[in-house]
Amino acid sequence: MKKGFFITFEGPEGSGKTTQMKLLGEVLKKHKVPHLQTREPGGSRLSTHLRRWILNRLDYALGAETELFLFLADRAQHVQEVLRPALEKGLIVLCDRYTDSTIAYQGGGRGFDTRFLKESNRAATGGLAPDMTLLFDLPVEKGLQRAKSRGKIRDRMERENLAFHHRVRETFLRIAASEKDRVVIIDATEPKDKVFRVMADKILGRLPGPSLKLFKAGLRG
Repeated sequence: MKKGFFITFEGPEGSGKTTQMKLLGEVLKKHKVPHLQTREPGGSRLSTHLRRWILNRLDYALGAETELFLFLADRAQHVQEVLRPALEKGLIVLCDRYTDSTIAYQGGGRGFDTRFLKESNRAATGGLAPDMTLLFDLPVEKGLQRAKSRGKIRDRMERENLAFHHRVRETFLRIAASEKDRVVIIDATEPKDKVFRVMADKILGRLPGPSLKLFKAGLRG
């Protein structure tokens, strides 16, 4: 039985979601709030290898179907090995990408049928859904410029063409529009500190009562 609180961090390339998750994790650690930071792909022992295969370490073309099923395999293992156990212990779980990324990238970007992707996600997760999703949004061109400026080898997704990334962003925004109770849009064009303050306020506005007092205290501290 899930006792914790599950927050996912989503957004197009260069949105700063990973940075914001780490900043939030630092605050929770400082205030001794029990939590876990993880990511997809790469959050489990198996996923560490899958992340390398999926994103950028292959010397041959990876088919779209192969890519999709590798992501789903990664997610199934991640849920079983990491996410469910942490939530059953009552931890706050912060996850960098989850099921919405599959809908946005493999659906919007690659063109897979959305209904098929939702059913596949449900099978891979056993129905485990986030309590809250933070969608860090910004124009595609600005996000790609940020991603490029990091100076690292660009991964498979970052190397896709501009039209692909526009479809990804549009799909994320459609998800947010259709699931307003779960998804909160945050303007990622603002400075990092301001984005964090907005994020903290949004989280505090959605948390359920007494069971998460420590989390609230941590954010307000």
